[in-house]
Amino acid sequence: MTPELLDTFLDLVETRSFHRSAERLGLTQSTISARVQALETTLGTRLFQRSRSGTQLTTEGLKFEPHARALRHGWAEARRAVEPTGAQAVALRIGIQNDLAAGHIGDWVSGFRRALPQTGFYIEPDYSAQMCSDLVAGALDFAVLFSPRAEPDLHFASVGQIAYRLISSDGDRRADLRPERYIRANYSPAFEVAHRALLPEMGAAALAAGQNAAVAGLLQSLGGAGFVLADTVQALAAQGFRPVADVPAITQPVFAAMHLRHRTSAMHRRLLQIVERQLGRR
Repeated sequence: MTPELLDTFLDLVETRSFHRSAERLGLTQSTISARVQALETTLGTRLFQRSRSGTQLTTEGLKFEPHARALRHGWAEARRAVEPTGAQAVALRIGIQNDLAAGHIGDWVSGFRRALPQTGFYIEPDYSAQMCSDLVAGALDFAVLFSPRAEPDLHFASVGQIAYRLISSDGDRRADLRPERYIRANYSPAFEVAHRALLPEMGAAALAAGQNAAVAGLLQSLGGAGFVLADTVQALAAQGFRPVADVPAITQPVFAAMHLRHRTSAMHRRLLQIVERQLGRR
């Protein structure tokens, strides 16, 4: 049994379509079919039932699914365990939400290294959906993110929140805001819901961005108004931007994420405590 067979099986579990899985994996449908057949031959049972209504898991396929996820994750961890780590006893791959990297990554990594001096770290800023996928696949060990994704193999813990403030170069009151001068931030689904409730009149703004640095860069170039992090508010104050006084900040919950099998690991608990402690100081 090879990792490619497991990847194909698990992708089909998601798509329930040989055609869609072929597109996502960059393969032909005949290759997908051949891989499924090879896996079924190895296991000695039928995993999928194909019909006009789509592709469905058989009872045996349903039973195999959690084992396939565990096998894929275990294989990824095994490969990484034998990779050279230099003088470090172990290497950890940690994902961090893009908007958290600039303000927190230094403090967190400093805390990680003090707590785990024999450990090497690879840090990768990314978005929540990709980090969740990487945790499931074993490509990440730990992540700090905005939007937990429902996955049977993942464990999430709330570690705090950050705030985005609305700033403007056109005035410091809500009445001064204009949709054609507004940059609509879309940092996460939770942020989007809060923003829609707070400023429904800005929902039709023609310009939007999903990262604090992108919103700040657009504001610097074009002027106008948008939600940014507190540190960015201070940086832009010298350029004539002011907080909009009668629009409250939008708070964004922050979560730590790890594979379910690591939720009781002493190492992962240390990482969680460090993130919680450092985030609470802000």
